[in-house]
Amino acid sequence: MEGLSERAYAAQSGLSRGAVQKARKNGRLVLFADGSINAAASDARRGAMTDPDQQMRARAGSGANESAVSGPGDSTSYLKARTALTVYQAQERQLAIQKKKGVLVDRARAETLVFRLARQERDTWVTWPTRVAALMAAQLAAEMEAATGSPVTLETAILQRVLETHVREQLDALADLRVSLA
Repeated sequence: MEGLSERAYAAQSGLSRGAVQKARKNGRLVLFADGSINAAASDARRGAMTDPDQQMRARAGSGANESAVSGPGDSTSYLKARTALTVYQAQERQLAIQKKKGVLVDRARAETLVFRLARQERDTWVTWPTRVAALMAAQLAAEMEAATGSPVTLETAILQRVLETHVREQLDALADLRVSLA
């Protein structure tokens, strides 16, 4: 290989590899027969073909000649501020799009919905023993009567109290569970 690779030329000239590739595509680089870059000739050709204003900005950005650019007419701070504003607006639009698609939800609304769902579940479980105690007592009595052959009576109130005790213990254990949406 006679000359430099794109990476080596980028490192030598202070350009990004993408800028070197763009310069190669636009014919601003001198290449050897093997496709490698002739650094000295390419520097001269790039210097002749590049806009002087662009060269001035490039030198100011690298810190080579900052005294010629800094001062009251310095546009770099404006460019930085404009870039920051553009980035912020793009991020804001992206969030709005994600919210419309349903990818993002309002945190306060999500917490309210989770709390409401947990309360509904708790209320359903608290009233469950009252609804099923009589049915369970009848089923247990029928099965015990079939197994033993003698009539058996189960007190619905006792079964209800036992069920309520166990359901409340389970709900107390679940009450320690905390949802974190962070």
